[in-house]
Amino acid sequence: MEALAPMIVMVTLILTTGGVLILRPIAKRLGGFLEASTQAKLRPSPDADLARIAEVLSSIDGRLNQLEERQDFAEALISASDPKVLSMPAPLRAPERN
Repeated sequence: MEALAPMIVMVTLILTTGGVLILRPIAKRLGGFLEASTQAKLRPSPDADLARIAEVLSSIDGRLNQLEERQDFAEALISASDPKVLSMPAPLRAPERN
């Protein structure tokens, strides 16, 4: 019985050392992989940036088309209206009272 305790300690020490020697490289590689995948998820991809830029440009294009239509409409109104109406001064607004 007296020789059993040192043998249990020795077997425990050998198994712990062997486990560390075998599992440490696996844990390091797994940690590196998880870190790389997390960084890839946090960093926006170039495709997402291009999609966002394309969306903004299409929005700007739509607004520019609306402005062109409004300008054409205003020019058509000006050219079709009576020149006397355009030369009249705008009515003065009454001062606002608080």
